[in-house]
Amino acid sequence: MDNARLHQRLQFVLELDQLKQVQRQTLLLDRSRPENSAEHSWHLALMAIALAEYAPPHTDLFRAIKQVLIHDVVEIDAGDVFCYDVAAQVDKASREAEAASRIFGLLPSEQAEELRSLWDEFEAGTTPTAQFAAALDRLQPFLHNQHTQGGTWKKHHISREQVMQRMAPVKTGAPALWEWTLQVIEDCVAAGWLQP
Repeated sequence: MDNARLHQRLQFVLELDQLKQVQRQTLLLDRSRPENSAEHSWHLALMAIALAEYAPPHTDLFRAIKQVLIHDVVEIDAGDVFCYDVAAQVDKASREAEAASRIFGLLPSEQAEELRSLWDEFEAGTTPTAQFAAALDRLQPFLHNQHTQGGTWKKHHISREQVMQRMAPVKTGAPALWEWTLQVIEDCVAAGWLQP
């Protein structure tokens, strides 16, 4: 056994535990607390399995599951940025790229390259697989906001237009769910959970 490679992998595994400490804005459905980024990633992986039939053609489901499991690992260093916080988005990409280099770099080189490639593909959003993964990443907090009567939308006075922009990746990443998404947005506006 190559103990040096095992040590690298275990360092990466231990580093991942910190993702459990990264708090998101999204509330749990019982509204008891915000979810953490590890819970979010786990939820997305199960959503990928449950919603696989809504993926666009040529989606590699296993690759999408890997992408949603690692897409937020960078938040260990870069922190979570609330999607509607425009000012915090300014240097987000560079901070996250730096974090990806450090965190994936804990692994042996070929594994580091594989995970970095998955993360880069997710961030670029140009493949059907990455588009499906991105759609899930948008749908999960969307569902939480719907089922917590507006949750963070109400707290931050979010408008229909802001949510429409945020949810746009669903059009290409899970096109069969786009009409449903639009209807939920209108229902949430009508209920007063989302500003018109």
